[in-house]
Amino acid sequence: MIPRLNRTLYLTLALVFFCAGVPLSPAPSALSQSAEPQSATIQSDSPRIVRSHRLPTAKHAQVIRAADIPDAVWKPGHRGVDLQAAPGQVIVASRGGIVAFAGVVAGTPVVSISHSDGIRTTYEPVLARVRAGQKVRRGEAIGVLADATALPDYARSSPGLSWGAKLEDKRRVYIDPMTLLGSVRVRLWDAPG
Repeated sequence: MIPRLNRTLYLTLALVFFCAGVPLSPAPSALSQSAEPQSATIQSDSPRIVRSHRLPTAKHAQVIRAADIPDAVWKPGHRGVDLQAAPGQVIVASRGGIVAFAGVVAGTPVVSISHSDGIRTTYEPVLARVRAGQKVRRGEAIGVLADATALPDYARSSPGLSWGAKLEDKRRVYIDPMTLLGSVRVRLWDAPG
């Protein structure tokens, strides 16, 4: 059993880190992502966005490269995140919606989905199992990760899955897709001892 003072200290620190946006790494059995979308929203001058997306890869996929979204569309940056994934791995829709595009762009196979929350998510390099105009559900397979080494020289060559998101309003602003994920539930338990 964790002494009361240590448990209180841990909960206080967890709350401070959570509010500051610092990720915590509790034991995997203590962390589970809710199966149902959470009701937290992102506030902006755009439509209210419900944070109900999920990772399009394995539940605990690591971020290989974080988003670095520039303040102007013409500036360099990284307009999404690269997630750990292996060629042939099934990629799923982060949220339900309508497939806006399934094809090849500059040698890279791409799938884009328009969601009812005003977001369009993009997945690449993904060999599509869906077609434009098709309705997909959250967690439904949309394709498999292509082998970047087998793509043309001018195609995307980064490892893993590139997952991007942007607002579909008139500004078409890119956002960090990790901010779209629903809340995780942290469960604390008394350690035996």
